[in-house]
Amino acid sequence: MAKKANPGKATILALGKAFPHQLVMQEFLVDGYFRNTNCDDPELKDKLTRLCKTTTVKTRYVVMSEEILKKYPELAVEGSPTLTQRLDICNNAVTQMAVEASKSCIDCWGRPISDITHLVYVSSSEARFPGGDLYLAKGLGLRPDTQRVMLYFMGCSGGVAGLRVAKDIAENNPGSRVLLATSETTIIGFRPPNAKRPYDLVGVALFGDGAGAMIIGSDPISTIERPLFELHMAIQHSIPNTEKIIDGRLTEEGINFKLDRELPQIIEDNIEKFCAKLMENLGLSDSEYNKLFWAVHPGGPAILNKIEKRLDLSPEKLGPSRRALADYGNASSNTIVFVMEYIKEECLKMKKMKEGESEWGLILAFGPGVTFEGILARNLTI
Repeated sequence: MAKKANPGKATILALGKAFPHQLVMQEFLVDGYFRNTNCDDPELKDKLTRLCKTTTVKTRYVVMSEEILKKYPELAVEGSPTLTQRLDICNNAVTQMAVEASKSCIDCWGRPISDITHLVYVSSSEARFPGGDLYLAKGLGLRPDTQRVMLYFMGCSGGVAGLRVAKDIAENNPGSRVLLATSETTIIGFRPPNAKRPYDLVGVALFGDGAGAMIIGSDPISTIERPLFELHMAIQHSIPNTEKIIDGRLTEEGINFKLDRELPQIIEDNIEKFCAKLMENLGLSDSEYNKLFWAVHPGGPAILNKIEKRLDLSPEKLGPSRRALADYGNASSNTIVFVMEYIKEECLKMKKMKEGESEWGLILAFGPGVTFEGILARNLTI
């Protein structure tokens, strides 16, 4: 029997996701990418082939298509000023995906859309005003008095940052129901390969598109709502002097960004202290890491490997993160929704807690800054 939520504590009441129609199999990505960008550089091709294997990604969904490249061939031309064209595509695509993910989430929730009181919208793939929060609200038919918050350009940590904000809103506004929506597309940063920018290929091999959604609220109505996770404590911590480790700029050619090779090591060096801050609230110690569930944003296999090794986690602990990475790639802010859905799925299959397991767990993500986002959560599904 599912556990009861504590009065006044924010809970995740439903999850939802959506994807563009274009499915990319990792094994066919290299030939397609070099064909679409009219590039024939054997050395770069070999490099991307190796990267595609090491990322552990198997499938991804992308907005980019041959139809888009036919309409906008300049997207595949080095140095072309194409920001206007990219935003035309991205602004519409992220709204469409966010609407679909939100509708899926609301269907799972089981209450009418008019019961949503707040909207938190997260994206690093669009730029306009009014922002995507208003277009999402319009696409869903939310009430005009729905209170909106928008988080832009927070990268991979955006999903957990949005959850932290939604938690605060839910707990400070009794009776509220917050829709958190995330939506991302890589078209904003799509570029042809260039030997002077070998780091671009990491993004080509790793990132995917999609949207995620959650409903957050406190004091669930037991006859209608089924709380999944309770959110207890949320913290954020920025590592000093790491601004250039994840370096992104919006230019005439779209978003140009660079991931420093030091990133996995920086995360490894700081993860224990960060987790300790979350766990001390419960009196848990590092010897109890393997009792917890772990919802970790899969920035890439190197990051997951470093965390697993440093914390001495059993292989299955990061299973949902590795599964999300394999199935969807790193879809930036969305990916934490996919990870949590896999955790929920596993729990529902088990039906009861394994001996020695705790109902507690950590929701973690890492983004530009380098910024750590973390939430101490309680599993209510089993």
